[in-house]
This record gives sequence, C-alpha cells and structure tokens, in this order.
Amino acid sequence: MMWSLSICFLSFVFLFCMALFLVMMGLYFVMNDLVIFVEWEVFTLNSSSVVMTFLFDWMSLMFMGFVLFISSLVIFYSEEYMHGDLVVDRFIILVLMFVLSMMFLIISPNLISILLGWDGLGLVSYCLVIYYQNVKSYSAGMLTALSNRIGDVALLMAIAWMLNFGSWNYIYYLDVMKESMIMFIIASLVILAAMTKSAQIPFSSWLPAAMAAPTPVSALVHSSTLVTAGVYLLIRFNAVIVENNLGKFLLLISGLTMFMAGLGANFEYDLKKIIALSTLSQLGLMMSILSMGFPKLAFFHLLTHALFKALLFMCAGAVIHNMKNSQDIRFMGSLCTQMPLTVICFNISNLALCGMPFLAGFYSKDLILEVVSLSYLNSMSFFLYFFSTGLTVCYSLRLVYYSMTGDFNSSSFHPLNDEGWIMLKGMMTLMMMAIMGGCMLSWILFPTPSMICLPSWMKTLALTVSILGGWIGYELSKFSLSYDLQTLKNYLISCFVGSMWFMPFISTYGVNYLPLMLGNYMYKCFDQGWSEDWGGQMIYNKSVEYSTWIQWWQNNDIKLYLISFVLWFMILLMLLL
Repeated sequence: MMWSLSICFLSFVFLFCMALFLVMMGLYFVMNDLVIFVEWEVFTLNSSSVVMTFLFDWMSLMFMGFVLFISSLVIFYSEEYMHGDLVVDRFIILVLMFVLSMMFLIISPNLISILLGWDGLGLVSYCLVIYYQNVKSYSAGMLTALSNRIGDVALLMAIAWMLNFGSWNYIYYLDVMKESMIMFIIASLVILAAMTKSAQIPFSSWLPAAMAAPTPVSALVHSSTLVTAGVYLLIRFNAVIVENNLGKFLLLISGLTMFMAGLGANFEYDLKKIIALSTLSQLGLMMSILSMGFPKLAFFHLLTHALFKALLFMCAGAVIHNMKNSQDIRFMGSLCTQMPLTVICFNISNLALCGMPFLAGFYSKDLILEVVSLSYLNSMSFFLYFFSTGLTVCYSLRLVYYSMTGDFNSSSFHPLNDEGWIMLKGMMTLMMMAIMGGCMLSWILFPTPSMICLPSWMKTLALTVSILGGWIGYELSKFSLSYDLQTLKNYLISCFVGSMWFMPFISTYGVNYLPLMLGNYMYKCFDQGWSEDWGGQMIYNKSVEYSTWIQWWQNNDIKLYLISFVLWFMILLMLLL
C-alpha cells in the first residue's frame, strides 16, 4: 500500500510543479507575444527525414498548465477516493497516460502527431470507463470508443487529403489556402472529428454514458481534457471555419446541443449525469461562440469551465463516496447540515457555472453573451443562447433544492461526514481558483478592454434570464409539479426531453438493430437454410445414403462383389486401350 500512496503523491508533486512552470511560461509568452516552433528530426533514411514538430505559444502553454494543474489535484484527490482499490497504481498510470496523450494533442501543429494524442485519448478513456468491470461499464465503454472512432476516421481522411499540400503541418496552410476546396474538405472532416470528441449532436449520447468511470476520471476527463480536445482543435482551425459556411452549420448544431443538454438536465435524477449534461451544454456554448469567429473567447471559457467543472465533479464524488455509492439526488437532502465544507465548494462551483457575478464563470459567460448580443445573429441562435443560459440556472437550482435543502431522504443510520481531508484539500485549492481564476485570466488574455455598447435591457438580459431560470427551477422542483410532469399524459414529452431527444437509443439500437436483424435473417435463411441444405448437409446425407447402399450390395454375396470387381477392371482396361 505504501507504493500505491507514494505513486499518488509523487505524481501530484511532479504534475503540480510542471503546471506552475507552464502557466508562468504562458504568462511570459503572452506578455512578450512569443511563439516557439520546434522541429525535432527523429531519423533520416535515404534523404527522407521523419520530423516531429511542436508548437509552443501562449495558448498551448496556458492550456497545458491548466490540464496539469487539474490533473495533479485529481490524482491527489484519488488517493483517498480510490483508497479501497487494490490496484490504485494501475489507475494512476492510466490517468498519467491520459495526460500525456493530451499534451501531445495540445503542442502538435501536425495532423499526424495530433492523431497520436487523439487516439491515445480515445484508447485510454475506454480503459478508464470500463475500470469498474460490469456490463453497464462495458456498454458505456463501447459506446464511447465507437463514437470516438468516427472522429478518428475523419482525422485519418483529413491526413490523406493533406497529402495534396506536401506536408502535414496544417498551421502553415490555414491562412494561405483557406479559400481552396481541399482546405474546405479538410475543415469539414476536422469539424466532424471535433463534434464526436466534444459530443455534439448527433454524437452526444456517449458523454452521459461515460459517467460509468470513477468520479476522479469524470473530474479530469469530462471537464478539462477529453471533451475539450475537439474545441481546442477547432480553435486552431478557426481561420478556415469562419471563412467558409461551415461556421453557420456548426453554430446551429452546437446551439441545439446546448439547448438539448440544458433541457435534459432538468429531467435527470442521477447526480453525475446532471453534471455531465451541464458539461455538454457548456461545450455547446464554446463551440457556438467559436463558430461565430471568436476563438479567444471560446478558449477563455474553456479554461474557466475546466476549473469550476472539475470542482463540481470532485464535490459530487465526495457526496457519492459518503452516500455509499448512491447517485440518486432524491435520496439526498439536507447535505448542508451534514457536509458543510463540501457543500460550500459545491455551491461555489454551481454559482460559477450559472455565471454568478465575479466568480470564474461570470467573466467568460457574460462576455460571450454580450458579444453575442452585439453580433450580427439570427433570432433562433439568439434564443438558443439565452434560453440555454436560463436552463443552466434552472437545473443548478433544482440540483441544490434536491440535494442540499429539506430533510435527509436516505436511511436514518447514515455514514455522512465531512472528514475526508485529502479530498477536501484538493477541493479547497480548486475552489480558490474557481473564485479568482476568471478575473486573473481576463486580465491576462484581454489586457485591453473592448467597448461593448448595448441598450440597458440587453445588458441586463443575461441576469434577467438567469433569475427567471432560477425561479422556474425552483417551481419545477416542487414535488406536486415534478410528479405531474411524470404522469402518463406528459410521459411522452418528459421521456423525449429527459432521454436527450432519444439520442442514446438512436446511437445504439438505431445503428445496430437493422444490421443485426439482417445478419440474423441471413444466418437463418442462408447459413442454416439453403446453403446448409444444398451444401454440407446434402453432401453428408447423400454420402451416407450411397455408402450404405454399396455396403449392403457388397455384403449381400461374395460372387456379386467379385463380379463387380471384374467388371470394374474390364471397364478400366477398355478405357486405357
């Protein structure tokens, strides 16, 4: 067990120091406007050189710093959360492999090395989702892996199309070739890859399913790393996306994803799935502002969201840990009296998610909504942005209503306590960042303030929508109304909205039902039908029939046997002559 504890501590110290160094380097690069492009020649063979390229700019360094910071705290948190696990070192090594894959993805200006990190993320995430070995985890793991394979294939096809340019370093061609047809095809494939990795419609169903993984994995993978890989790739390809009409398509898809996830979270009772759907909603927000041509705003929200969402997952993990692995929010209640420190962290991260003024989420979210109000945008996209913001507050307040207030709804002999000090230390560190991270990042990324001139009703629209959403969330949580929504007359609506517009069914039964039925029909009619009747079985039956007849004929009389032998011999002689 000492080795298990030491690997957690060593990983934490190493990653934390690396995170501090990379964030400091990021600050230095921002202030001096530096970019370092490294080419490492791996080997040369017959004048063909294999070169590994790395891009170090303020964006890649800041993102790496944040990923390593959250990873270090998650590993520190795992020391207590995974305490009873006999193979915790295997878990930590998997997490470290995940972080390494993410590093490859972030610093690569080259599609080949991006694929290396991209596939690494997919493979290790599959191993982490099936970490608790049961049927549900295996199903979730397969759904995650196969959904991400679509993106991997798209990326491979983009690599094939890039052969036309003579190099895989896409960073050289973004501005020069952005109007060419080939770049349009490559950008389309990259968007498809990003949509699968960032779980946009119609690939959304894998993200809530991946909650079968241990909670520290959810805190790391589904807040700051795996799901944001697609957004980060599109930030790099932003020049091409805005130039073509692909941005309009992406705006519609991501807006609908944001809306669908916000609606679905209001009908969900699983604590981790509610937080997963809120992640999906925020990913939609990042993608949509990105498709409008504001990559720095998308990156800003990506970083702030990583902070408070990782904290939200860690708090949920502490609650689940104390509830003896129960994730249903209907069994919770009055947690604020039982686990005050955890609930403080939980509420701060929830308020940051809602965009409470002067917390981390406010600086990025409010700025995005004001830029949206200022931009040239159609009414549907405008509605999706602001309605989804209201829905965020709605499900957050519903979550607080069910889990924090009222009476405790589980067994009277309960094990709730707030003395998981290792978990609390990790949560408190992230809580400080969730409070101060937003303002610090806004000073760093936007040193020159932009003038956003709006009428007063538009300026206060985000706040109004949030307050209205909170009130609706409170009303929805009232039990009479909540049960009325589940009655038979409203069942179809609540079933449709609550199951992410039937996407989990479409992604599983919708994809595999027809091929499996066809396969079954082919198997019955051909393999075990005509081909068997006219093939193997027929040959066998006829062979048995003929050999039985010949055996009977030969056993009947020795004279017949000898005559047949003589006849056969004579026929053979005649044929030879």
